[in-house]
Amino acid sequence: MISIGCVKGTKVENTELFQGKPGSGEPLASRMRPETLDDFMGQGHIVGQGKLLRIAIESDKLSSLIFFGPPGCGKTALANVIAKKTGSNFISINAVTSGVAEIRDAIKQAKHEKSLGRRTILFIDEIHRFNKSQQDALLADVEKGTVILIGTTIENPYFAVNQALISRSQVFEFKALSFDEVKNIILRALADKEKGLGNANVKITEDAINYLIKASDGDARQALNFLEMAIVTFGQGADKKNLELEEIKNLIHKKVSYDKKGSVHFDTISAFIKSMRGSDPDAALYWLAKMLYGGEDPRFIARRIVICSSEDVGNADPQALVVSSAAFQAVSSVGMPEARIILAQAVVYVATAPKSNASYVAISKALEDVEKEQTMEVPEYLKVASYKGAEKLGRGGYEYPFDADVQAKIKEGKFKQDYISENRKYYIPSENGFESEIKKRLEKK
Repeated sequence: MISIGCVKGTKVENTELFQGKPGSGEPLASRMRPETLDDFMGQGHIVGQGKLLRIAIESDKLSSLIFFGPPGCGKTALANVIAKKTGSNFISINAVTSGVAEIRDAIKQAKHEKSLGRRTILFIDEIHRFNKSQQDALLADVEKGTVILIGTTIENPYFAVNQALISRSQVFEFKALSFDEVKNIILRALADKEKGLGNANVKITEDAINYLIKASDGDARQALNFLEMAIVTFGQGADKKNLELEEIKNLIHKKVSYDKKGSVHFDTISAFIKSMRGSDPDAALYWLAKMLYGGEDPRFIARRIVICSSEDVGNADPQALVVSSAAFQAVSSVGMPEARIILAQAVVYVATAPKSNASYVAISKALEDVEKEQTMEVPEYLKVASYKGAEKLGRGGYEYPFDADVQAKIKEGKFKQDYISENRKYYIPSENGFESEIKKRLEKK
């Protein structure tokens, strides 16, 4: 049992920027943002001792930066630390509520500060929300050094941010926080009597805290929001209240960070396809479950299974395309939640099927030849010859393989008819599954 207010060893200092007081209406997650790098939790790969970004922050010699990563992993919190550490003028705007006018005001202020010999750091939260023209409005002044840009985004900046801005910035990827990192943040909040919940008259069990951490999915902001909601909901009585696991379960339901149009969507479907291609049904089922839990369209998933069954399984098991196509039709007819069963069946079949990309490679090579080489003419004997005047154009001479005389030539191994004017080899069957049988058939020709 952990008593709120009884956890020791947490240093607490006064703060103003990005911060508030209990009872001020500001959320706990905002009040508990760190003020120094020593208080900052997580992201040791970029702000650990001796890391480039930490050295730049501590020496106050920052260049333009872009932070990207999942929600609640510390992007804005690190901007808060930089705001307190830097001797530069610090301007903060949010791309959701700001536009070109706010950018121009910030640039105007930055130019004034520059004339006085002072640098300006322009912090833009959720920079991916700016459209191209809004991002372009920043470009010249970032280039000239009028402002040092710090932008945060949950989207992969290489897709969501102007490439010219990226080329003038250092990009740092933030990772979701670990279980222990989120737990440390929660314990700080429970211990902090000035900004946190240290004065609350509540106890919370270890099991309840652990469940809360897992439900937050590496998102510190969500974990603190859950904690504050639990305290407000159950801890208002005069007597000290014990928060148990079941109470937390009834209050909190896990939310998966999943945007059906964002980078998480693309990364997850990529992992899903590569797991099927790599013949790992368990991994494929996990990514399937994540997509379904996140609200992904099951028809989109089914289409990807159909593509994988042809691209990666191919003729090593032709039945895979039949199964996946049937699954697509069934999912379109049945819908969720039962569609999850159909998808799982198709995923397991495709993941465990023998693999061959020979057909995929073959059509890719053929398309490359069509695109880059001189286009081959259809041989005269293969052209349509069923119309009047075809003979005058030199059409005809095609030997029908089912004619008796042609069948006799085939049996004697004397039949030879080319179906392309130049010898090309595109399809090279593998030894996997049914394709080994196809290979034997071709070798007999």
